Amino acid sequence: MKYFTKIISVVALLSLLVSSLSGCGQTNDSNASSSGTVATSTSEYKYGKIDIPGKDGSLCGAPIYIAYEKGFFAEQGFDVNLISADTETRKIGLNNGTIPIVNGDFQFFPSIENDVKVKVVDGLHYGCIKLLVPTDSPIKGVEDLKGKKISVDEIGGTPHQVASVWLEKNGISAKQEDGEVTFLPFSDGNLAVEALSRGEVDVAALWDPFGSVQEKTGNYRVILDISTDEPFAGKYCCFLYASEKLLDESPEKVAALLRAYRAAQNWISENPEETVDIIINGNYAQIEDKELAVELVKSYAYPSTADRAESVTRVHDNVLYFAQQLYQIGYLTTDPETFAKEAYADVDINLGS
Repeated sequence: MKYFTKIISVVALLSLLVSSLSGCGQTNDSNASSSGTVATSTSEYKYGKIDIPGKDGSLCGAPIYIAYEKGFFAEQGFDVNLISADTETRKIGLNNGTIPIVNGDFQFFPSIENDVKVKVVDGLHYGCIKLLVPTDSPIKGVEDLKGKKISVDEIGGTPHQVASVWLEKNGISAKQEDGEVTFLPFSDGNLAVEALSRGEVDVAALWDPFGSVQEKTGNYRVILDISTDEPFAGKYCCFLYASEKLLDESPEKVAALLRAYRAAQNWISENPEETVDIIINGNYAQIEDKELAVELVKSYAYPSTADRAESVTRVHDNVLYFAQQLYQIGYLTTDPETFAKEAYADVDINLGS
């Protein structure tokens, strides 16, 4: 996700998912879900109407769709209006409190360092980025990447950061000036794959679902899957970020939102197939390969209630971990311990319940 959203080629997603702009525009009225649940009056909601960005067509947004469709937001007192919002709109809304919460990956950490007024309040899911090579490539792992060219969506974007962390952890400099690897930006995933197939780059760092779609063709194989491979395995790549203004003025609202998200995450962990059905029926994304979509939802390991009980400090620990990694490769300048302390807020989930 670039900061808060993943920008994925529309053409690429025709293989599995495309950002459902027209569909999302036609559905998701704030008072009616695709399952027919209707609220008669905003006055029935304890916390009233709020806007939450939730129309980017990404599987990463599944907890938003499920919390909306299954009534978890409503149960916690919110009349939610799902909106489209670009990165700058989200930043402005978070700063002034008109957007209470968003999901995003660790690429947003530098924005926190640059004074965007948000706090990490929870983890969302595990990784959704893969590094691919052609099936017949001699490259087997990170040790083979010295001197190679790697395509990324943008310099400084999350796939670039992921590849950089992987390289640096294994003794290969990711700094362009050192010349041990070369990063080439391709804003369109299709162009990146074309370059890979022609040998113009050696590796492509791709967002899901596009990376998984390409793997499934049999023409490419994965050398790094951040949902399962070190140094990313078992760690959140995407988090929930809450408005600092809302946290200061109405922490009970943030707690209520987290209860809704957690209920949705738990439901997804128990019902991945039905989750994909709801996404399809609600036009949150267009899915051509349902089986692959279900596999991806499972691989993201949305945390269940039991998962959270086993590791109550996981979110803070993951924020600290990725702050350390980004600090080591030069994307953060703040001491990681200090950054994690300032960037993470431990919200009492029972506030206002």
